[in-house]
Amino acid sequence: MNASLDPFAGAPDEALLVAYANGDGHAARLLTARLLPRILAQATRMLGTRTEAEDVAQDAMMRLWKIAPDWRSGEAQVTTWLYRVVSNLCTDRLRKRRGGVSLDQVAEPLDTTPSVAAQMQTKARMTALSDALAELPERQAQAVSLRHLEGLSNPEIAQIMDISVRSVESLTARGKRALADIMAGRKAELGYDDEPA
Repeated sequence: MNASLDPFAGAPDEALLVAYANGDGHAARLLTARLLPRILAQATRMLGTRTEAEDVAQDAMMRLWKIAPDWRSGEAQVTTWLYRVVSNLCTDRLRKRRGGVSLDQVAEPLDTTPSVAAQMQTKARMTALSDALAELPERQAQAVSLRHLEGLSNPEIAQIMDISVRSVESLTARGKRALADIMAGRKAELGYDDEPA
C-alpha cells in the first residue's frame, strides 16, 4: 500500500491498537509488523531458543489483541505493556525449565537457604527499591529497571522504549541519582552502611 494513501502511516502504536479494537485488520497487521520483531528478539534473548521465543511472542500478541477493546489510553505505552508481558511469560518458562525433573531423580540438595534474617533483609531491600522506583517518573523508572534489574543494554532499552540511546543514558543517570537521593536515609536500615561499627 502506498504510504501516502495509508491512513495509519506514522500512527502511534496506541492509535493502531484502538483501530484494531474497532475492527480494522489493516491496523492490526501494521502493529504486528512493528512490534513482533522487537518482542521476538527480547524473548529470544531471555530464553535462548527461537522456538520458545516464537511461542512467547505469539502468546503476547494474542494477549494484546484480547485486551485491545479495554485499552485505557494514556495509562501505559503499548510497547511497555507488551514488553512486560513478554518478560513475565519468559520468566514463567524459565522457572518451569528448572522444575522439569522428577523429584525421584533429584539428589538431596545441601541447605543453602539464606538465614531468616538475610531473607528479611533481602525482602526489605526489594520493597524499598520498589517503593523508591515508584516515586520516579515512569520513564526514568522503566529505564533504570530495564538496565539494572533486567540487565539489558542501552541499545536494547532504546528499542524497547522507542527512544534514542542518548535518551536512555540520560533517563538512567537521572533515575539513579534520584534513587540514591530517595534511598540515602535508609542505608543503615537496609544493611548498606559500610561504616565500621
